[in-house]
Amino acid sequence: MLRLAALAVAITLLAFPAAQSQTVDDPALLAQLKRLFPDAASFSAKSGNPPHFKAFAAAASGQDPEVLGLAYWTTELEPLERAYDGPIKMLVGMDTAGVLTGIIVTDHREPYGYFSVDVPEFARQFEQKSIRDRFQVGADVDAVTRATITVTSASRAVRNSSRRIARAYLVPPEQ
Repeated sequence: MLRLAALAVAITLLAFPAAQSQTVDDPALLAQLKRLFPDAASFSAKSGNPPHFKAFAAAASGQDPEVLGLAYWTTELEPLERAYDGPIKMLVGMDTAGVLTGIIVTDHREPYGYFSVDVPEFARQFEQKSIRDRFQVGADVDAVTRATITVTSASRAVRNSSRRIARAYLVPPEQ
């Protein structure tokens, strides 16, 4: 029985290595994380369930570093939102109070080229947005180029993934 359990764990780790741990030794990923958390001194490897990176402030002498926030890929959290032509991969940053530090759209496949979520205005509107906001196109999210299927799906992906991460890792504010 113990061998069977060990085998199951080994198969899981082999089948899903990226979900278990993703180090931040890739210069492109490090640059993206620094865009979301410019004051961070370091970042953890991706870990946890749901998977995330932690952004750390510089540690004071003899102290553990303060966690500035969390970063996560929208495509690694359920339910997976799909836009017009598939999922939109976004890296989202959120501080410890549940306020987004920003989003970076890294991959999507729109059939008409330069489109709705590629424009800088789309990502910029999520900066300083609280996870308690509605994330509703036409209310607190601008469709930017009026590609509403894609923008609505992307907004839902940011909202749902952010709320899921917050439920898992953030302490609710005292009322």
